[in-house]
Amino acid sequence: MDYQNRAGSKFGGGGVASTSATNADRRERLRKLALETIDLDKDPYFFKNHVGSFECRLCLTVHQNDGSYLAHTQGRKHQTNLARRAAKEQKEGKQDNIIPGLLAGVQVRKNVIKIGRPGYRITKIRDPVTRQYGLLFQFRFPEITTDTKPRVRFMSAYEQKIEEPDPNYQYVVVAGEPYETVAVKIQAREVDRREGKFWTWFDEDNKVFWVQLLFKTERDERFSAVPGLSTGRR
Repeated sequence: MDYQNRAGSKFGGGGVASTSATNADRRERLRKLALETIDLDKDPYFFKNHVGSFECRLCLTVHQNDGSYLAHTQGRKHQTNLARRAAKEQKEGKQDNIIPGLLAGVQVRKNVIKIGRPGYRITKIRDPVTRQYGLLFQFRFPEITTDTKPRVRFMSAYEQKIEEPDPNYQYVVVAGEPYETVAVKIQAREVDRREGKFWTWFDEDNKVFWVQLLFKTERDERFSAVPGLSTGRR
């Protein structure tokens, strides 16, 4: 770092760095150090969220770029939390279950041979009372593993690695072993999660997994974040 020609210093003797300049230099040195020792692809606490920011799942902090995250990993807070996590896992006897690249303490599952994709049917629906548009999914799992129920979750466009991220879309992801996990691309509109609007049901006799979702109306989406106003018509 160049300390020449700073106010309050003698010629040729280096300068007095400001607090902000000193902090910036420290962060840059920490980032370079982290680049030499950390592979972000194998960091279990590194997560890129749907808005493009980077999160530390260990410290619950948000960073605008990977350099900021790397500098954070070399800081006192992150290192202290790492030590606490290691001590806790050692005390609980989970140290042997740690695998590089996976979250610490997660039990290892044996590989399951996939037998193909489940059959599916998608129907457009509309609530007769609220006039909300929605979708009804039917996924067929005739050979699903015994005592296993399919699961569903929503995934943003920035979480997937198959297509170029498009903020106008999101994905409905359904999994049920031993079938392959499938995803359906839908509009990136807010889903109404109230009782009776969004629901799932697994027909164990016919091995059909039902998922219904209704999108919030434009009015509900506009005022959902306004304090004191209702999030939707009931």
